[in-house]
Amino acid sequence: MRMRRAAEAAGAAASALLLALTAACGSRLPESDFEHRRTAPATGRAPEPIVVGIITSATSPVGGEAFTGPRDGALAHFAALNARGGVHGRPVRVVTCDDGGSGVGNNECVRKLLAEDKVFALVATTALDYAGAPRVSGAGVPDIGGQPVGAAYDTYPHLYGIYGSRAPRDGKAAGWGGKLYGGTEVYRYFKRVQRARTAAVVSYNQAASAAYARLIVRGLEAEGYEVTTEQVDFALPNFPAVAAGLRDRGADLVFDAMDTHGNARLCEAMDAAGVRPTAKVTNVQNWSDTVAKDYKDSPGCRNALWATGASRNYDDPGSGPGGAAVRDFRAGMARYAEGKPLSQWQLEGWAAAMWFADAARSCGQRLSRACVERFVGQGAPYTARGLLLPAAFRPQAEPPATDRTCLSVARWRDAARGGRGGWVTQADMDTTCFTVPQLPYRP
Repeated sequence: MRMRRAAEAAGAAASALLLALTAACGSRLPESDFEHRRTAPATGRAPEPIVVGIITSATSPVGGEAFTGPRDGALAHFAALNARGGVHGRPVRVVTCDDGGSGVGNNECVRKLLAEDKVFALVATTALDYAGAPRVSGAGVPDIGGQPVGAAYDTYPHLYGIYGSRAPRDGKAAGWGGKLYGGTEVYRYFKRVQRARTAAVVSYNQAASAAYARLIVRGLEAEGYEVTTEQVDFALPNFPAVAAGLRDRGADLVFDAMDTHGNARLCEAMDAAGVRPTAKVTNVQNWSDTVAKDYKDSPGCRNALWATGASRNYDDPGSGPGGAAVRDFRAGMARYAEGKPLSQWQLEGWAAAMWFADAARSCGQRLSRACVERFVGQGAPYTARGLLLPAAFRPQAEPPATDRTCLSVARWRDAARGGRGGWVTQADMDTTCFTVPQLPYRP
C-alpha cells in the first residue's frame, strides 16, 4: 500500500480546497442485474456494452482542468480498448458526470449513475467531495482506480483507490480508528540521494493548508532534517517576504501546502530574491506539461521543480515493459485526446481503466461484480503493465509501524534552444525503495 501517496493526494486536495472554501443512501441495485451477461445474445444482436461511470469535479470552485486528468486518461484507454474489440467482444460504454466539486453534486452524480444509467462499475473517480461514497459502497458497486482526494478509499468496502490500501475499510471510520498513515520515503530519498539536510515548508494561514504543512514537517523531522516554516496570509499574501526568509535560511528543499497559483507566485518571488534550492518539491497533481505555462515567469524555480509519486513518469517512454506501457499511453492520448497537455494524473486514469478492463477480462464470458472484485481486491498486486507501483488491498487489523515503500521521482528541465521541456526521470520506481516509519494523521 502506498500510504504516503494517499497522504499527498489528500494534501493536494487540501491545497485545492483553499479556493473552494470561498465557495442519502438509496436502495441497493440487485447483483442479479449484472450477473452472467454473455458476450452476445443468442439472437445475434450486437454485444451488450459494459456500462461504467466516471465522476469528476470538472467545474469545481478550484477551476477548470484541476481534476480532469484521470477522467481524460480513462476515456482514452476505453476508446483504445473498444477499437481493439472491447472486453471479449463487448464494448465499454462510459457515462461521465461532473459533480461541480460539491457534496450535493456528487450525491446527484452517484444517484444518476446507479439508478438511471445502471452502471456496472465506477472508474477513475476524482471528486473534491466524495459525499456519495457510502451509497456506492452500500449498493455493492465496485469503484476502481479512484484518486484518494479524501478518505473514502480508506473507509468503505467496494472502493479501490489507485494506490491500494491496507486499512480495514469497514465503512465505520477512515483508516484505523479515524487515522491514516503516511511514510517518509520522499524525505529519505532527498536525504540519501540528494544529500539534503535542511528544508522549508510554506503554507497559508488557513486550517487545511496548515494541517498538511504540519504533516510534512513531522515527516521531515522524523528523517532528521532541520526544518523551518513560512506562512503566507491567504487573503493578502506577501510572497516576497516569504522568499526573503527562504533566502536567509538557505534551505536545501522547499515544500509547500498551497495551490498551483500560490506556487507560481512563490516561485516568481523566489527567482526575484535569488533563492536557489536543491529542489522545489511538488506533488503528483502538478506533474504535467502545463509547468512551462504555469511557471513561465520563474525559470530558475521552474527548473528546480521535482515531483514524486507512485506511478511511472508519463514523460519517459524508456525501455522495458514499463516504458512500452508509457508509449501506449502517449499514443492513446495523442489519438483519442488530441491537443490536451499530458499529465501524471492522466496516466493514472489510463491505468485505472486498464485495471478495470483486466478485471473484467478475467471473468471470461460470465462477467459479474463479484468476479471483478475478486481480481481487484483479492488478486495479485496490480501494476498496470508497469505503470504503477504494486497496488493491493490486504486489510491489516493494526497499521504497520514501518513499511518498505518505493517511489517515482522526476525533475522538470527546460529544453535547450527553445525546444520542448519536460520531466526527466531521476529515480527508477522499481528500485528506489526505503523502509521508513509510518506516521499517523487525521484526514
